[in-house]
Formats: sequence, structure tokens, C-alpha cells
Amino acid sequence: MHTYDTLIRRATIVDGSGAAAYVADVGIRQQRIALLGTAGAATAEHTIDGEGLILAPGFIDVHTHDDTMVIRQPQMLPKLSQGVTTVIVGNCGISASPVSLQGEPPDPMNLLGPREAFRYPRFADYRAAVEQAEPAVNVAALVGHTALRSNHLDRLDRTATQTEISAMRAQLADSLRHGALGLSSGLAYASAFSADSSEVEQLAAELNSCGGIYTTHLRSEFEPVLEAMDEAWRVGRHANSPVIVSHMKCAGKGNWGRSPQLLASLENAARHQQVGCDCYPYSASSSTLDLKQVTSDFEIFITWSTPHPEMAGQTLQAIAAQWQLPLLDAARKLQPAGAVYHGMDPADVENILRHPLTMVGSDGLPEDPLPHPRLWGAFPRVLGYYCRERKLFSLETAVHKMTGLSASRFALDERGLIRLGYWADLVLFDAATIHDTATFHAPIQAAAGINAVWVNGALSWQDKAATTVRAGRFLPRTRDIRCSFPGFTPLTSDKETRS
Repeated sequence: MHTYDTLIRRATIVDGSGAAAYVADVGIRQQRIALLGTAGAATAEHTIDGEGLILAPGFIDVHTHDDTMVIRQPQMLPKLSQGVTTVIVGNCGISASPVSLQGEPPDPMNLLGPREAFRYPRFADYRAAVEQAEPAVNVAALVGHTALRSNHLDRLDRTATQTEISAMRAQLADSLRHGALGLSSGLAYASAFSADSSEVEQLAAELNSCGGIYTTHLRSEFEPVLEAMDEAWRVGRHANSPVIVSHMKCAGKGNWGRSPQLLASLENAARHQQVGCDCYPYSASSSTLDLKQVTSDFEIFITWSTPHPEMAGQTLQAIAAQWQLPLLDAARKLQPAGAVYHGMDPADVENILRHPLTMVGSDGLPEDPLPHPRLWGAFPRVLGYYCRERKLFSLETAVHKMTGLSASRFALDERGLIRLGYWADLVLFDAATIHDTATFHAPIQAAAGINAVWVNGALSWQDKAATTVRAGRFLPRTRDIRCSFPGFTPLTSDKETRS
């Protein structure tokens, strides 16, 4: 009789809390961590030598657009291959449920797939579909503000009436009862930009009764970004809910160097309410091709185009030259289309990424035929480039930003830390070699340095390939998120712990 299902011996444990690493054996039994210490003569059905390798909690991708992908491609290779064991879907105001489309999905809901991908008129339908699909990673979900608007408004270029707001609130309340984490918004997009603050506040107020969370793609990430952040803080205060600013950035050349201002706003808000942000580790963004963002200030790379698919993989500047058109006219001709915008200053990315209130999220777009490399590489890039090479923070801090901090922000109980009794979501990697291999021109490539990944105790990735096991679960909100959301404490000892 084996003592454990799996035994990982002599691994260096980086437990997700930010505490110093230590060497120990880890035993897994019945999907949970059953040993954390010295295994001695204990036996196991599967034993792995972890000497010289890092064992960390499985990474939690707090910002994804994997809503339909976890059902349609449940192997989830882009995430599993980089050590991600849990994804949070429904970000930026767009979610797969609750949705009842009248026609084609409006921009940017089309980022989640074609019309036939939206089959979930109630959140309970979506949850059941995820459970039936048995994805390889755990899934937790937000409800999108734009998705709710598309259900109840005849057109999206206006604010909602009180009757429409009441209908949206009823759908949100039903979703929260069935385990949704909270509400997300994408106020920068045309489909939500016309919603006034009152509409958002009234919807978010539904979060108070259950302790849900509010995440927001700000109304602007360009020049008015501070005003947009102020709006987000007001929504959180009105709803008495925590606020997460999605993919915080200083977008556009005129905004470069303003990260200290954004972080000051974040810290000031944190003195009075529960706030945080996520960030992806790249200085380029990716979304649909937005005419408002067309500029010659930086490179815009086209990833897909419905009327001109042959133009994918080229810059907008090159396409405009071929067509002998101004940039804006070329962009109009390409639409609908997708684009990568190289519109951030790397120094701002580093400032935001290193901040104690910042979690890591990929914001990858799995439907994109030429996706931003963050889809396959975000988490190894933090560990390889920003931690090991740039020495932006210690390994313990880097892992904390991708595990323990994220789990506490979203109340993912008994996950995000290596603790006795916790679910065995684990990743074993080589700190000396881990790095992202995905590039902008060849983005569909698995990261290097990931040795093994366990999801709920099941070995799901090993030797550069997925196993046949898909052990992910749907993770419903089970309690008031406010109770687990951490406050802001400046990290004063991080430099001392750097190696």
C-alpha cells in the first residue's frame, strides 16, 4: 500500500506567500497536499526527484479571455504549458454568459468567438458546460457589463434606462447566486463607453449583498487615465466592493512616464478601500483594431482581418503603404480586424509590475490566429526575464504575484499556497532556464523550463507535453471576497531577499 499518490522529493519550495524558499518533500493524496516536510521511507505510486528545481503553487491567471476556450478546447495547452492551473474568465466587460445574442456578437465580445460560441443564456448554463467539458485547468468567472448590455439594450451607443438597469441587475444577481465572482467592465470600448457612471454604479451595487468583486478595463488608458481611475474607485465605494484595475498601463506615447502618477492614485485609494491591479509583462497590448488608437507614433501589427485575411502578420504602416492609403483609411478597410499595439514604455511596465499591489495576468486572446505572445508566455516571462534577468524582484515575490496574492484577491480558498490540506495545484520548474519562447511573429510556442504541472493532484503536464488527464474544476465564489482581500503593505525587505 502506497502512502501517497505522488511524492515530490527534495524540491525547493516557493510557497506563494512571499516567504523565503526552503527544501522539503511534498506528498499528494486524494488531490490535496498531504505531506510538507520530510518523507523519509514513505512510498508513492509516482515519485519525482525535485532536487535543484522550484516547486510553486500553480499559477493563477487572473486576466483571461478563455471563456469559451475552456469548453471548446479543454486541453488548454497555452495555459497548462506555462504552469497555469487556474484561469479567471469574463474580463473587460465581455463574458460568455449570461448572453442571448440577437445577431453577431458586438465588438469586443467577438474576441471570445463567433455567434455559435455564445450558448449560455444563464450563468448556471455556463457553469454546467464548463463542468461537462472537464477542462485541464480550474475556471472561475466574472460577469461582463457589456454582455449584460447586449442582452437588454437595442443599441449600445447610449446609456441604459432604469428598466434596462433593473433587468441587468436581475441577471447579475442570478449569476452571483450561481457562483460568479463579480462584475467586470470594459468602458473604453464603444459598446460600453456610452454607459454613464451611474449605470455602472447601480449594477455594481448588486455586489454588496454577496461580497462580489469589481474589475475594470478603465474608460481610458490614455491621457484621461487618472480620471478613469477615479471613476473606478467611486464605483467600488458605491458598491462597497473591492476594485481591480485590469491590465494597468500608460497607453500611448503621450502617456509614457506617467506610471508614478497611476501608482500614486492606486496607493491613495488603497488607504481607504480595497483595490489592486493586474499587469501583463509586455510593452505591447492586443485587441480589436480600434480606429481611436491608430497612430504613427508606434508600430501597429495586424493579427487578423475579416475582409483581408492575407494582410495578417504585417504592420498597419506596411499595409497602408501597399494600398497607398493614409493609416486611418487602411485601418477602416481592414475592419473588423485584430491588432497588437506597441504603445507602452518598458520602464512604465516595470514600475507597475514590481508594485506590491500588482498581480500577473496574461490577457491572452486564444481566438486570435496570430495571438500576442502573452497567451503562451506571460508567466515564464515574469520568472525568466523580469525576475532572473532584470532582477525586478525576488523569485519569492514573483511567485507570490502569480499565486498567493491572486488567490486571496479572488477568495480562491485553499489554493495559491503550498500548505498542508490545500488543493494540489503545483508547478515544478527550473529557475535557471525558465523563459518564454513565444514571439510576436511566432507566438504559438510552449515555454521552456516547465518540468511538471499538477491540477487538483493530477499530473497534467510533463516532459514538454500534456498528459491524458484533465482535472480542472469550476471554482464558484463561495463567500464574501472582501474577507480575504489583502490590504496594502509596502514591501520593504524585497531587495534584501534578492539573490
